Parts: sequence; structure tokens; C-alpha cells
Amino acid sequence: MDKGQIYNGNGEEQASEEENQKHKVCKRCKQSYAASSNTPTSCRFHPSFFVCRRHDDQKRYYELGPDDPPYAAKFYDCCGAEDIEAPGCTTSFHISYDDE
Repeated sequence: MDKGQIYNGNGEEQASEEENQKHKVCKRCKQSYAASSNTPTSCRFHPSFFVCRRHDDQKRYYELGPDDPPYAAKFYDCCGAEDIEAPGCTTSFHISYDDE
């Protein structure tokens, strides 16, 4: 018998509990997760892209970099967050690359 393998009474190999709890990678937030702990608030992500253009709301203040053209603003199109590292503005279940 190989270490880590579990056999049933008939000598047939069974999937171990460890394999059943195999972690997957979420394609939205890129976090590793176990399917058993996937809840409606497990995944925090931005449903839209980080863009470089003017906000629709022209009243906002933008901090531009020295190489940015005067009209450029970089932000998430979904929530307006101007930091690319900003935590997601939406929560939902994780979605694995295996889930199609």
C-alpha cells in the first residue's frame, strides 16, 4: 500500500479526504480556496476593469503622475477606486478555473 492512499475493504483505491478537500484557485480574486468553505462573501473582487480615462463625474479630484497626460485618471470603472491595489468592491462565491 502506498503512503497517502486509502483502500476500501475490496482492495480498491479510494480518494482520500485530503484530495476531496483539494484547494482551487479563484479566477476573480486569484485566492486559493476549498470548495467546502466557499460562501457568498468569500470572494472580494472588482467586476470591472482598471482604466485610464476621465471619470464620468468631473467633480472628483485626481492625483496624476508626472508622466500622465492632464486628462488621464486611473481608476476601477466599477467603483472609482484610484488605487490598483484597492480591495474589491463586490463579494460573491469564488469561481474556479475548473468551473465552466
